[in-house]
Amino acid sequence: MTFVVALPALVPRWLRSMLSGRSAAVRGGGADGPPAINELYHARRLSLVRLAVLMVDDLPTAEDIVQDVFAALYRRHGADLRTVADPHAYLTTGVMNAARSALRRRRTARAYIPPRPGLAPAAEDEVMLGQGDREVLAALAQLTVRQRQVVVLRYWSELSEQEIAEVLRVSRGTVKSTASRALGILRGLLGEKR
Repeated sequence: MTFVVALPALVPRWLRSMLSGRSAAVRGGGADGPPAINELYHARRLSLVRLAVLMVDDLPTAEDIVQDVFAALYRRHGADLRTVADPHAYLTTGVMNAARSALRRRRTARAYIPPRPGLAPAAEDEVMLGQGDREVLAALAQLTVRQRQVVVLRYWSELSEQEIAEVLRVSRGTVKSTASRALGILRGLLGEKR
C-alpha cells in the first residue's frame, strides 16, 4: 500500500531519469551484448511495475502483469537474450498489451449483469403439492407462452373458446388448434395415452 501512496512522487523522478538518459546503463547491454534475463529483471522490474500501475491502478495486478511478461520472454527466448533485438522494447510493449487486456477483462466483468434468480415457490405450496401436481406444473412449463395461456384459461379458468379468443385477441380457430397442440404435448410429457 505504501508503494501506491509513494507512486506520484516516484513517477516524475522515473520520467526525468528516462528522459535524461541516466537509465541508459540499465537499458543497454553495453559492448558485451544484451543482458541476461535475470539482470534485465533486476534492472527493469520496478520501472515496469510502475508503468503497469499507471495503466491498471492496482499494484497486485501490475506485479502479475510484469511477472507474466518476463515469464513469456523467458519461455520464448530463454535466459540468453541475444535473439531479441531490443528486450527493453519487448518488455514495455508486453506490459502495455497485458495492461490493456487486464482493463478489457475488468470492463467486461463490471458490465456483466447476472441473471435474475428464478422465482422459487413458497415452502407451503411445495408441501401441499403432490407428486402428480409437480409433474403437471413441470409439463406446463415446457409449453410455449401462448399454449400455456390457452390451457390455463380453458381448464383452470373454465373460459369458453370464444372468451379465450377475445382475451388473447386471436381467432377461435387459433384457440382450438393451440389447445389441441398443447394437450398433445402434455399427453406426451405426462405419458398418457389418448
